[in-house]
Amino acid sequence: MVVDPVSNFLAKLKNASLAGKASISVPSSKFIESIAALLKQENFIKDFSKKGKKVVKTLEVELMYEEGKPRITDVERVSKFSRRVYQGAKDLKPVRNGYGIMVLTTPKGILSDKTARKEKVGGEALFKIW
Repeated sequence: MVVDPVSNFLAKLKNASLAGKASISVPSSKFIESIAALLKQENFIKDFSKKGKKVVKTLEVELMYEEGKPRITDVERVSKFSRRVYQGAKDLKPVRNGYGIMVLTTPKGILSDKTARKEKVGGEALFKIW
């Protein structure tokens, strides 16, 4: 059985924020850390920190709320193991009229759709979050 770490991370983020949790803990990797850094930059999470040593490393993610409402209300996975979705810079459209973002892996790293449009670079569309 193959477990997708990105889907696992997104499901935990969404479920914990809708349940009103303060933070979540997920297995850490450089890829998940870079996604968390982008989500922090885009104000979807408060902060994140690495815990543990050597083999067992986890990422502690603090969730963000605005006036008691969760900042993350839904997440939609675009690319999966079974189907990769690539989009050029010209194909990127705003998510939920600019309220949400699409996260992409590009040659310049992990970027939001807004940044990718500015940089005129496309890539694999990982997920949409709002």
